[in-house]
Amino acid sequence: MYRKPLRPVTEDDIRTYERDGVVCLRGMFDKEWTDRMREASIRFMSLPAARKRIVQKPGETAKFFSAVFMCGLDPDFMAFRNESPVAEIGATLMRSPKVRFWYDQLFIKEPGTSAPTHWHHDLPFWPFRGEHLVSLWVAFTPVTKASSGIEYIKGSHKWGKFYRPVTPDEDPAFADPDLEPCPNFTERQGEPGLNFVSWDLEPGDVVCHHPLTVHGAGGNKSATQGRIGLSIRFLGDDVQWD
Repeated sequence: MYRKPLRPVTEDDIRTYERDGVVCLRGMFDKEWTDRMREASIRFMSLPAARKRIVQKPGETAKFFSAVFMCGLDPDFMAFRNESPVAEIGATLMRSPKVRFWYDQLFIKEPGTSAPTHWHHDLPFWPFRGEHLVSLWVAFTPVTKASSGIEYIKGSHKWGKFYRPVTPDEDPAFADPDLEPCPNFTERQGEPGLNFVSWDLEPGDVVCHHPLTVHGAGGNKSATQGRIGLSIRFLGDDVQWD
């Protein structure tokens, strides 16, 4: 398993990330990593100690699983944090000489679940201020629009917005009444000024986004393909506890 990215993060990649708030980097992780982490992800969801959320819509057997803080419980996730190229990718995109690990979050959508990923951005969930934060969403399975590929709005990290956070299961503990709800941008497709972008992914691809970039996804309409991805977050130079 490679410790270095399979290809370098280029200056063009960095400028795209800075301009759009999101960039897709193809083929950064080798097959050994993606196979290992796909198996680890499936295994982790059955652990009783896992901090997980499960959304199952009425009348459906398929589920949307999410979990956090895996690397503190599972050696494969700890190895991915420490030994894979993920930290180097994050540091390079932020032009930072080093990064600090924040946390990892697992997302699994079984085939046939209609549970969406509500439109949101990440920073309102977190007790930080600063610009140098990055989320890296690593695909461990193929991902298409039909299997709940994530959509992003280019440049939304520069809107100056701070939307109310919402979890997959709509936990009221996060429903800060002082913050504006995030619109359902799926209903605003084609609206002038909203530049949507999404990618079909293969295992080993990674989508990297700024924590104020607005994003969301529909359910997994595929009858056969589960969607497994790991989002891992790093802090750069200017981040402060808030």
